[in-house]
Amino acid sequence: MAITDWPEDERPREKLLGRGPAALSDAELLALFLRVGVRGKSAVDLARDLLERFGTLTRLCAAPAGDFAAVPGMGLAKYAQLQAVMELARRALSEEMAARDVFDSPSAVRDWLRLRIGSLPHEVFCVLLLDARNRLIEAVELFRGTLTQTSVYPREVVKLALARNAAAVILAHNHPSGASEPSGADELLTRNLKQALDLVDVRVLDHFIVTAHARPLSFAERGLL
Repeated sequence: MAITDWPEDERPREKLLGRGPAALSDAELLALFLRVGVRGKSAVDLARDLLERFGTLTRLCAAPAGDFAAVPGMGLAKYAQLQAVMELARRALSEEMAARDVFDSPSAVRDWLRLRIGSLPHEVFCVLLLDARNRLIEAVELFRGTLTQTSVYPREVVKLALARNAAAVILAHNHPSGASEPSGADELLTRNLKQALDLVDVRVLDHFIVTAHARPLSFAERGLL
């Protein structure tokens, strides 16, 4: 049955306008993005197929272009549109963090980190540079690859903080394995970075471990800073 044949208050667009976006399922939200289905399938049917194929919204949004475009009814144009939507979300959250103290909106920091690095297949180390009022100056991906004590250089973090005139930083790195617990190496790295930044009066407010499917783990909340 075509969506136009559904009861009006059950159609995704009308439901969103009448009840708000939170009232829609993942498949219904995705159907609004897709706009149209394919022969024999409505946009909602196609959205359900996509979610079943990739498993979760997170994996769908992070899928390589080739995998996404290989789905019947998809293509590089849709892939580009989806990536544009994701980047808009990241930029909106960045604006929110730049406009006020990041601790006034801790969920924005966590959401931004998950969107930015949560689904990457390789490890990255990010530094969020903050001004004296804890507002975001810039977020920088400083290192990538296998992150160890020898591959993340404290002097480079210090140089970056001084170059941007940062008063404080939030550190973050991802675990592509999906395990959010900090390792002994993670804890040692955090201590060394904090000591190096203390020497130039730059505060380390937190260090997050980010994965695709769990709430980013906060070192500060764990008492590890």
